[in-house]
Amino acid sequence: MENTLRDNSSDQISFQVQDRRLILAHLGFAFVAFLIGVVAGLVQALQRTGFITLPSNIGYYQLLTAHGVSLALIFTTFFIIGFLYSGLAKTLGGKLLPSANRVAWIGFYMMVIGTLLGLYVIITNDATVLYTFYAPMQASPIFYIGLALVVVGSWLSGIAVFMNYYRWRKQHPGESSPLFAYMAVATMILWLICTVGVAIEVVFQLIPWSLGWTDKINVELSRTLFWYFGHPLVYFWLLPAYIYWYVQIPKIIGGKIFSNSLPRLTFILFILYSIPVGFHHQLMEPGVSSFWKFLQVILTMLVVIPSLMTAFALIATFELAGRNKGAKGLFGWFTKLPWKDVRFVSTFLGMLIFIPAGAGGVVNASFQLDQVVHNTLFITGHFHITVAAAVILTFFAIAYWLVPALRNRQLTPFANNLGLIQCWIWTIGMLVMSTAMHIVGVLGEPRRTAYTTYNNHPAAEVWEPYRLFTGIGSIILFLSAVLFLINIVYLWFFAPKAESAVDFPIGEVEEDQPKPPAILEKWSVWIGITIVLVLVAYTIPVIHMAQHAPGSPPIRSW
Repeated sequence: MENTLRDNSSDQISFQVQDRRLILAHLGFAFVAFLIGVVAGLVQALQRTGFITLPSNIGYYQLLTAHGVSLALIFTTFFIIGFLYSGLAKTLGGKLLPSANRVAWIGFYMMVIGTLLGLYVIITNDATVLYTFYAPMQASPIFYIGLALVVVGSWLSGIAVFMNYYRWRKQHPGESSPLFAYMAVATMILWLICTVGVAIEVVFQLIPWSLGWTDKINVELSRTLFWYFGHPLVYFWLLPAYIYWYVQIPKIIGGKIFSNSLPRLTFILFILYSIPVGFHHQLMEPGVSSFWKFLQVILTMLVVIPSLMTAFALIATFELAGRNKGAKGLFGWFTKLPWKDVRFVSTFLGMLIFIPAGAGGVVNASFQLDQVVHNTLFITGHFHITVAAAVILTFFAIAYWLVPALRNRQLTPFANNLGLIQCWIWTIGMLVMSTAMHIVGVLGEPRRTAYTTYNNHPAAEVWEPYRLFTGIGSIILFLSAVLFLINIVYLWFFAPKAESAVDFPIGEVEEDQPKPPAILEKWSVWIGITIVLVLVAYTIPVIHMAQHAPGSPPIRSW
């Protein structure tokens, strides 16, 4: 085990004090948001499945809002930005640019203030609008102002990423940028483009409306702007996981990066195909014509291409690494993978679960199939095995080596073994819960409802066994989350100090790889094509909504 965990001596890094503090601040805040989110999620799930009855002063939808906002928006954003900063410090010269560091701190504090404002009004039950904050349900203006601060703060974080990348490019003219840095830039480009939609919705629609400056809100336009952001949000979660899969897993398994060009192309394709696709979340809404829905469904299906490219590259990486270690036979390489290293195992489990998650995404984006599962628990189950499995399991793996690296402590055999137990428990809990959700969703049980007994109607009684498994799965997941946080606290404060700089795994590219085409570094080209696709997909429908969609007064449904 000791050899497994400390085999990357050439990748040791000693973080600069100012960089270490910045990254730890993001990770620490992310873990607090994770705790809030999993507690709210457990209580909400137990209420819905009949295990408990909530006291009258706590609302089911209030908990659901806290769960979604804390995990889907806050935990992921802070963790991702901290992870990207760490990789930039490693691959772009050993430290972050001081001026970029200052911009990053401003962004951090803006996001923290925005988060605290949002959580405050959620706790006081003045923002029980779920993480999608759909109009015409109206939250306190404080909630929307908090969201705006989080978005703008994240933009500053993206600017800090670009500043570091620009400095490296200026110092290394004509060279291909390090793969991690390239992917970090692609991730933040996607984020900045997609958050424009939700920023417009919040600043120009929701805030004036919640302050009483306007009487009504265009609901169709509001939802369209949200889903312009909402689907690329999924890829903002996924791309950092892909960075880890492409760049760091090869080093951890003792192999090399299969290709230096293919990962770059996949990230470009994700930017192109994952942004102008929001209408596939609105296939059942009457305010969008079928032509524009069909166009965005086509772009949605094209996202499968870079996903399959990623699967091919990873399997090739695994096989080459195993055969270099002497593996024989068709699948002998499989036994050579480091099955006792949590940095790999947790990630591999996420990769496996992403296979049915991707298949579920194809179902959701299909006209006919979506009619069967739309607004049922099938959607909730799909969401969880996409984000709360493939992404979060990878984030667990990252945290288990990144926290020790930042704190200059050892990933001890105890922490590694506890992490293995924790990630397996999470996987089991997620499979139990999400499988039940998928099945009962096909049977018709709706989502986003506190009760679905329908006075013990025979049709609803069929759902009862699946509710039991959903509740059991949520309990198992909560147990895993507690173990994860215990392990993080141990690695943060109590693990033995490392004698030297701690490993930061960055894979090397296979020999004789050609230099990536220069066009892949021409960001203006890819951003321009993305903007054109967005304009084609959205301009006419949005103009139609602005002119014809009726306005709605505010509704408080809680």
